[in-house]
Amino acid sequence: MLQAVPENYNQPLTRWGHSWRTFLCLVISGVAWASVVARQWEDFQAWFWLDLGVGLASFVLVSFRRRWPVPVAAILSLTGLVSMTAAGPATLAVVSLATRRKLPSIILVSLLSIVCGQAYTHYQPAYSSEDPAWLSFAFLLLMTIAVAVFGMYIGSRRELVWTLRERAHQAESEQELRVSQARSGERERIAREMHDVLAHRISLVTMHAGALAYRTDLPPEQIRETAKLIQEKAHEALTDLRQVLGVLRDDGIGDRPQPTLCDLPALIEEAAGSGMRIDFASEIEDGTPPSDQIGRTIYRIVQEALTNARKHAVGSHVTVRIVGDEESGVTVTIRNGIRVGSLGMPTTPGAGLGLVGVRERAALAGGTLEVSRTADTFTLRCWLPWT
Repeated sequence: MLQAVPENYNQPLTRWGHSWRTFLCLVISGVAWASVVARQWEDFQAWFWLDLGVGLASFVLVSFRRRWPVPVAAILSLTGLVSMTAAGPATLAVVSLATRRKLPSIILVSLLSIVCGQAYTHYQPAYSSEDPAWLSFAFLLLMTIAVAVFGMYIGSRRELVWTLRERAHQAESEQELRVSQARSGERERIAREMHDVLAHRISLVTMHAGALAYRTDLPPEQIRETAKLIQEKAHEALTDLRQVLGVLRDDGIGDRPQPTLCDLPALIEEAAGSGMRIDFASEIEDGTPPSDQIGRTIYRIVQEALTNARKHAVGSHVTVRIVGDEESGVTVTIRNGIRVGSLGMPTTPGAGLGLVGVRERAALAGGTLEVSRTADTFTLRCWLPWT
């Protein structure tokens, strides 16, 4: 956010702004000069032309008040020694200086104005007044203070308006940033869901279809069973995809229940039924189970690990072990062998997004994920808090 300095909250003047300020200066100068102009013209014409010339020069000089506020205000205050027609520009310069609300310079220029104005009443031959000197001085003092206070009020108001406008712009920018971040987060969440769910289903379809292409000696009955299984998995993948697209369209389709830790045995059984060799062990402490979010994260991590094993290590042995309690959290360890050479069956290409997704899931749940690899083993280990 920009700093509230006079250069920021004193906005450039429009043509109308220049016009009404010039007119007001003319009015002030006319009222001030009216008290001496007749006598100057009749008895002291040299003072008349000096007063008028200095006044015209003051109208030119006052246009530079924002560029050099203190020098211009000081010079125009000094013109009060010889010119009443400079009263308007001098008043405008003091007001402009006061909008900056810098007390030392305001006090200095105000004192200079009072001294010059008081001096003018003493040595100006065309000036005459029946009022006592103290009354003239009091009037000049009050007018100077009023002009300075008015200028400071204008400066405060400009700063307040500018600050509110800047805060509104900043709030709008922050709101746009939050919306953008929310959209990005939602896209990432949907991408993770699509990858975790569809990759699992499609990998099963690919594995069974590859088996059909590889095993040409299967009896017709087994071919029909495998084809039926492929059809079921493809239908499940289509259902999951329709669910995700329904969320994107927000067309009122109800969300299916999200998987939790209780659904993990069914996932293991499904993977084992597709031909994978899996050893599963769960040593979760009895009592209060982990939260649904942690359970869902565990499910998705195991699902992705099984999908990767099915895609990149066909026929390998997979061990899944889950250990945890309320004090130490939950540790998920998944280990599978690394395939050496080719079995003649096609493999499913991967984009490397699976591990990225599970790392993000673990981080969002407040956990950590480590991946290690040896010559013959791939291990994924994840720690998650209990709640």
